[in-house]
Amino acid sequence: MTNSTEIQYVRGIGPVRAAVLKGIGIDSLQKLFYYFPYDYLDRSRITAIKDLPALVESGREVTVIASVFRAETKFTRNRKRIFFLTIKDDTGYVTCVFYGAVEYFQKSFEPGEVLAVSAVPELDKYNRVQFIHPEFDRLKKDEEDETDWNSLLHTGAIIPKYSSGEELRNAGLDNRGFRRILKNAVTHHLNALTEHLPREILQRNTLLDITQSIKMVHFPRSYAELDHAVRRLKFDELFYFQLLMAFRKRELKGELKGIPFTVPQSLTGELRKHLLFELTGAQQRVIAEIEADLRQPVPMNRLLQGDVGSGKTIVALHAMLTAIGNGYQCALMAPTEILAEQHWQSIRNFLKDLPVNVRLLVGGQKKKLRDDILEDIRRGTAHIVVGTHALIQDHVQFADLGLTVIDEQHRFGVSQRALLREKGKKNPHVLVMTATPIPRTLSLTVYGDLDVSIIDELPKNRKAIRTAIRYEKDKAKIFDFVRTELEKGRQAYVVYPLIEESEKIDLKAATQEYEHLRTKVFPGISIGLLHGKLSSEEKDELMRRFKQNEIRILVATTVIEVGIDVPNASIMIIENAERFGLSQLHQLRGRVGRGAEQSYCILVTDQNYAKRTLSLSTDRAEARKEVDATKRRLETMVETNDGFRIAEVDLEIRGAGDYFGTRQSGLPAFRLANIVTDKDILQAARTEAFGLVERDPHLSRAEHKNIRKEFEFVFKELLSYVRVG
Repeated sequence: MTNSTEIQYVRGIGPVRAAVLKGIGIDSLQKLFYYFPYDYLDRSRITAIKDLPALVESGREVTVIASVFRAETKFTRNRKRIFFLTIKDDTGYVTCVFYGAVEYFQKSFEPGEVLAVSAVPELDKYNRVQFIHPEFDRLKKDEEDETDWNSLLHTGAIIPKYSSGEELRNAGLDNRGFRRILKNAVTHHLNALTEHLPREILQRNTLLDITQSIKMVHFPRSYAELDHAVRRLKFDELFYFQLLMAFRKRELKGELKGIPFTVPQSLTGELRKHLLFELTGAQQRVIAEIEADLRQPVPMNRLLQGDVGSGKTIVALHAMLTAIGNGYQCALMAPTEILAEQHWQSIRNFLKDLPVNVRLLVGGQKKKLRDDILEDIRRGTAHIVVGTHALIQDHVQFADLGLTVIDEQHRFGVSQRALLREKGKKNPHVLVMTATPIPRTLSLTVYGDLDVSIIDELPKNRKAIRTAIRYEKDKAKIFDFVRTELEKGRQAYVVYPLIEESEKIDLKAATQEYEHLRTKVFPGISIGLLHGKLSSEEKDELMRRFKQNEIRILVATTVIEVGIDVPNASIMIIENAERFGLSQLHQLRGRVGRGAEQSYCILVTDQNYAKRTLSLSTDRAEARKEVDATKRRLETMVETNDGFRIAEVDLEIRGAGDYFGTRQSGLPAFRLANIVTDKDILQAARTEAFGLVERDPHLSRAEHKNIRKEFEFVFKELLSYVRVG
């Protein structure tokens, strides 16, 4: 039987089960082998019923082995059925509650039948322990189930547990059914698997071969065996994804002809002479990395990451002056008019003593001014053009575009970035910048086709923002502190969460607080209210007034624009801080601390948040997880100002798919690999994949044909990104 053989011929499957399996994407032997257990059961994880009350608070799943004592169906007031199953062991009784699939469960249990039941123990309204929708396994031996339950209880065997659903269970593919068909497949068809990695890659990375790995991941004899098997399978997932990245990068580097620049230029030397501050070591290192790219005959494709206020603009300006010195124009595209204007002003300030013409192109400019700018761009006398997406409109024509800089790159679609690049006649160099720190792990993965530069050092005169957690009861003291700062001439932000599900309530709360601050707490002090219902003109006007210190306190419900620079603002108060994500909290904090004065971020939270969340939740384990995550988010904010460390923690809390949104990032949904915790395997897989593409760009050598075949089989949905050869 071959890998792609129809699975109905595996003993125990047949046409009916094969059709159900096809519904979850299992239509070949290989896909069956890759349906991995989600967990394992062993003797050390079996709990006595009498010990359950002490484990409720932990929020962890436990397993009890017990016999069926009683099964009954009850009706709620509105005639909904609930199924109750009471089980007992030598130490006591516990009830399992099933709200769904009641008909299935009514027929599922026999009195005295022995079960392994796994769930998170919870308390009912009478403070009795119960299990809600537990996973269960029947512990009886018959011709259908070859599991040696006796050895589980007495010799520490490890039993795999497989995900199932109602349709699968109805076809006999519950946990036990999956174990049976996989036992048959592993026993009789393992030789259908072909080793796809060359022996030298396996040896260099101390990896098991594929048949051993598949056998051990399903039926491990020890946890050491399981670890070895999982390591190999994680390596495979990460290796093929990095192979995709290596092909993408090779395509970008190999097929496009770029513009090699002469470096250094006299303009960059002039800029350095006029700077009123010293560049940090990190800025100088990144400038050197960019200059090395600009010398090449292929277009630069580099991501510049730097935390809020790390000095990315001056680095980008250095690259722009190199392009101008070589006779080319530059474009800088920002996501909003207010940010574009801010870039335009700061670049003009830096270049006021240099012969460089900097123009601003945004929507809503008067026709005469706009025509003048467009003519300047067409003639080539506009050296640097700063703008919004207005830059990519058809009538904007550059004489000779040599470098495009894109700020806050995640705010633009791939097509918008490509349109800006197409404004150049000779494949301009591309520098994309972001102040949203991307953990190093993810920048290797998501941006594996870009070269990445990181500015991980703040300017010397910048003071770290002091962050503190405070409670509603501390409000009077907080406002006294704000008053003291205002007397020193400073300004403050007060930010409220606003989420779609409760937008009206959130907006009302913020508006009420704004009125309270304006009339009761800070009478006579100019306060502004910024929220999503304002037009963009009204928002811009409010921000301009705040920037010019006409407004002293800005109350906001929307996330204040990334990059808005008000050096005089020294206090950021974040209300209901428990409702914000970690990266949001860090971005908000980055609105202060932009001047030489000491700045503060105050996270205001509800002291009873944890207790209230746990008491209101129907899923205690999930609620406990959320409470722990919230506590960790707020504590991380107090512990560090380092955006990259914060991004790592955020990624650990949320997981990669949620952090980026899988579809947006192009990240596949890995079955086993976790790019947060498997950094070492990721690095090894990356080294091997990039080395392989370097040695055999089209995977045309005989010894690599299985890699190519596997790549096309497992990752066919990703092949739209790349041509292999």
